[in-house]
Amino acid sequence: MPADLIHLVRHGEVYNPDGILYGRIPGYHLSELGHAMAEAAAASLAGHPIADLYASPLQRAQESAAPWSQRFGLPIGTEERIIEPHNWFEGRKFEFPGALKHPRAWPKLVNPLKPSWGEPYKSVESRMLAAIAAAWAKPESGEVVMVSHQMPIVMVARSVKGLRLFHDPRNRRCTLSSITTLAREGDHFVEVDYQEPAGELLAQSIDLGAV
Repeated sequence: MPADLIHLVRHGEVYNPDGILYGRIPGYHLSELGHAMAEAAAASLAGHPIADLYASPLQRAQESAAPWSQRFGLPIGTEERIIEPHNWFEGRKFEFPGALKHPRAWPKLVNPLKPSWGEPYKSVESRMLAAIAAAWAKPESGEVVMVSHQMPIVMVARSVKGLRLFHDPRNRRCTLSSITTLAREGDHFVEVDYQEPAGELLAQSIDLGAV
């Protein structure tokens, strides 16, 4: 039998004193609060039969996976397909519609449906679902944890609900260290739960870095 559930976990708060969009830039690690958030996420599924653990190669995801590894005695499998999308605004401070004041940004903002500033939504959806399907098929039973990033997790959540992938990034339902849980029904995945185990810490956090 394949996995019973797939838990998509977002990383915790990142140390980002300059408030830039860090995207795939290396070296962005969890803040002290971010580590506490990651611990809370792992603790929230204590007693679950977690059989496999995967994380994006980016440092913040690897660090967020560490409490899961320690609690459940599992190695962290690095999964390239669940990485943050690339985007043109990496390394910059970006606030919409403020970016419209900068002519250099205009070509990158012409098609928000794609989006034109980075990896297409369809590409993110495709690679995420492929990684999830592979992770689901691997274990003989139990549950799988995959530590990823906001936009990729939102793409999966919207996809399995049959929603259009284009959306307002300001309205994403995927807080720091949240857990979006999927189950397999027939030939497709469905969302069966969403939790915010670090909810009490969110008011203290700063959530920047993705487009």
